[in-house]
Amino acid sequence: MSEVPITKRPVVYRMPGQDAVTVRRDVPYRDELTIDLYYPPDSKPEVRTAAVVFVTGYPDPGFQKFFGCKQKEMASYISWAELAAASGLIAVTYSNREPPADAEAVLAFIRQNAETLCIDEARIGIWSCSGSVPTALSVLINEPSDAFRCAALCYGLMLDLDGHTAVEDGAKQFGYRNPAAGKSVSDLPPKLPLMIVRAGRDEFPHLNQTLDRFVSKALECNLPLTLINHAEAPHAFDIAHDSEMSREVIRHVLGFLRFHLIDESPETVA
Repeated sequence: MSEVPITKRPVVYRMPGQDAVTVRRDVPYRDELTIDLYYPPDSKPEVRTAAVVFVTGYPDPGFQKFFGCKQKEMASYISWAELAAASGLIAVTYSNREPPADAEAVLAFIRQNAETLCIDEARIGIWSCSGSVPTALSVLINEPSDAFRCAALCYGLMLDLDGHTAVEDGAKQFGYRNPAAGKSVSDLPPKLPLMIVRAGRDEFPHLNQTLDRFVSKALECNLPLTLINHAEAPHAFDIAHDSEMSREVIRHVLGFLRFHLIDESPETVA
C-alpha cells in the first residue's frame, strides 16, 4: 500500500459536530487571495463568534509547486479548522503570496468586515505550526498588544536567540519566511496566553533547541505560558502519530483556545 501524501493526511482526532460545520470558501480579502471560514454547527447570523486564524508562513506559489495545493487546501488545515469550528469557534484559513504581509491583511480584513463575517473582533486567537511559527510570532509582535486573546504554537521553529541562527538557516533551506528575525521574547505582548506544544522526538535538526531556548526566555519574562511536551511524538504528530496521547494533546490545544476565546469571562482579561 502506498503512503498517503502529507497533504492528504487529516488530523488523527475527530470530534462530534465536525461533519456539521458550515464552510464559506474563497472569500476575497486582497487581490486574488481568499479566506475560508468554518462556522460552528449552531452558529447564528446575528451572533458574533470568537475566531481563530491559522497563520501560515510558506508562500503558496512555491508551496503549491512543490506539494500540489495551497496550504489551506491541505487535509490537516481543513480538519484543524473543522475541529475548531466544532469547538464553537469560527476558524479562518487563507491563501497567501507573501506570508507576513498577507497574514496582517487577513486580520485587517476580518476586523473591517467583522459584522458581515459574524466574527467578534475582540476575541481572536492564533494557531500556527512548524515553519509557519516565525510568521505567527511576527504577527503577535507587530499587532497591538491587545489584538489577540491567545496563541497556540505547535512543534514550531521559534526565534533565533543568543546568537543562534537555526531559524534563519531553516528559512533558507525550506522556504518559510522569518519576519521575526532580530526580535526577542520580550517583544511579545507580556499578558498574551501562549500554548507551546513540543514534539519530543522531532526529527528536524535544531528545531527543539529553538523551542527550548524560547521557553526558557519566556519563563524568565514570566509570560503566561502553557507547555506540553509530547515526549514520544515526531514532527507533525497531529497527522503522523496516530495515538491516544496525540489525540489528548490535540484536545488540550482545542481546550486552550476555547477557554481563552469563549469560556474566560471578559472581566478576567487584562
